[in-house]
Amino acid sequence: MSSTAPETTQSGQIPGTRRSSPRTTSAGPPRRGTRAHRLLRAAHRATPALAAYLAVRGTGLLALIVWAHHRHKDVWPILASQWDADWYLGIADHGYAHDLGTDDNANNLAFFPLYPVLVKAVAVLTPGTRASTGLGVAMAASLLAAWGVFAVGNRLHGRRTGVLLTVLWAAYPVGAVQWMGYTESLFTACAAWALYAVLTGRWLWAAGFASLAGLTRPTGVAVAAAVTAAALAHLVRTRKAGIPRLQPAAAALLAPLGWCAYLAWVGLRLGRWDGYFAVQRLWHNELDGGLRTLHQVRQLLARDATPQLFLVLVTLTLLASVALLALSAWDRQPLPLLVFTAVLMAIVLGSGGVYFPRARFLLPAFPLLLPIAAHLDRATRRHRALFLATATLASAYCGGYMLLVWPAAP
Repeated sequence: MSSTAPETTQSGQIPGTRRSSPRTTSAGPPRRGTRAHRLLRAAHRATPALAAYLAVRGTGLLALIVWAHHRHKDVWPILASQWDADWYLGIADHGYAHDLGTDDNANNLAFFPLYPVLVKAVAVLTPGTRASTGLGVAMAASLLAAWGVFAVGNRLHGRRTGVLLTVLWAAYPVGAVQWMGYTESLFTACAAWALYAVLTGRWLWAAGFASLAGLTRPTGVAVAAAVTAAALAHLVRTRKAGIPRLQPAAAALLAPLGWCAYLAWVGLRLGRWDGYFAVQRLWHNELDGGLRTLHQVRQLLARDATPQLFLVLVTLTLLASVALLALSAWDRQPLPLLVFTAVLMAIVLGSGGVYFPRARFLLPAFPLLLPIAAHLDRATRRHRALFLATATLASAYCGGYMLLVWPAAP
């Protein structure tokens, strides 16, 4: 499989990936219930991955509850209504600001709309507070994300690798954010299913999920770039093969639609073409080519005699991500996965904004974990169990420390 562009067959499938089950049965041509049957069969195949995901995140939640009890803290507001969750709940309750303002870190137009819109819509149909609805939406999105992560791993390397990839994503050092009132789980779900749709030649589905990702987080442009790059590569490779090209062309155009639409709406709301970027400047979040990141890494690892543990964790996560991206390129991952992780990392590492949330910003970059999952697939059962148990316990500790000891936002 080429690392530059995934070739496709007549059906739109990328060579080298696992072919899905045939679309017909022994009884004859497809029937009306065939699609529902395939969906149930896919859900059944993903059950071990989802069970493992719940086990890992449940372990982290239990450790957090016990730790919080000993520190006389309440877990519920930490998960449901603090920091970014409070901003999203405010948008769901009162909408967006009408002007730019001059106060730093105060304009809610920096936060993309899909998650608060979902929270507001679901709250109409469910009992409880808006905060409980938001947490429920995030947790439900985390299961969809885990399923999508499994689907990508299963498609590329088989079922066991898919399960291992899901467990590794659940055990991410700051994986506790997956069950908070944040957008990382929703964004990962959109990204994972967009990538899976590309891998299986479902171009319009890929564009749809990419557009949703673009309405969820500013890094949604990474998903759009992945879908567009794969679609253009497909068009180039099939220009003389007589393969239908309308859907890939449409996907290339539609994938960035959500991200572009929100930026255009902010510009219209503020009456200036650079409205969104002006908002980001008030949050001190501009691209600087990675100078801020390099300064922080050098400061923490070479100059600070007593660095804060959480910042060391963030730094090690960033360095490990760079190494894993290089390994992913060496392994010749499919083009859409490489583009997604590369663009996402370029945005996170190239930002001049605050440093401490950057490990969280990379949480959706699950394809970086594929080399580890593939290696564990080849390891002995004993070594595999030992590695996953250690990762689960380490993630539980990191999550508790991040939420109960670290004084700022995750």
